[in-house]
Amino acid sequence: VQLVESGGGLVQAGGSLRLSCAASVSILSLNALGWYRQPPGNPREEVAVINNNENTIYADSVKGRFTISRDNAKNTVYLQMDNLKPEDTARYYCAAPYTDDWGRGTQVTVSS
Repeated sequence: VQLVESGGGLVQAGGSLRLSCAASVSILSLNALGWYRQPPGNPREEVAVINNNENTIYADSVKGRFTISRDNAKNTVYLQMDNLKPEDTARYYCAAPYTDDWGRGTQVTVSS
């Protein structure tokens, strides 16, 4: 399974970015996909997860600002990030938690 993230970049505080994660297999076969991030000097943390029933969970720090979604036809999962804050700066990874498959990540940097 290959997961390829895209959409990261540099943005000012209050701005928006949309991350994409394209899978090499049907994402329905993965049961769930999620976004995780690792800020500089800190451990990796879960950001948002969506399952095949489109149930979602979010970290408290991003609730109301981030939205995870999926397009099964495109085998792609998205993370819409609005009202970004400097503390959102991190490398963001896409992963399938049930199969432990991970992408290489995409860097998000939010300037104040």
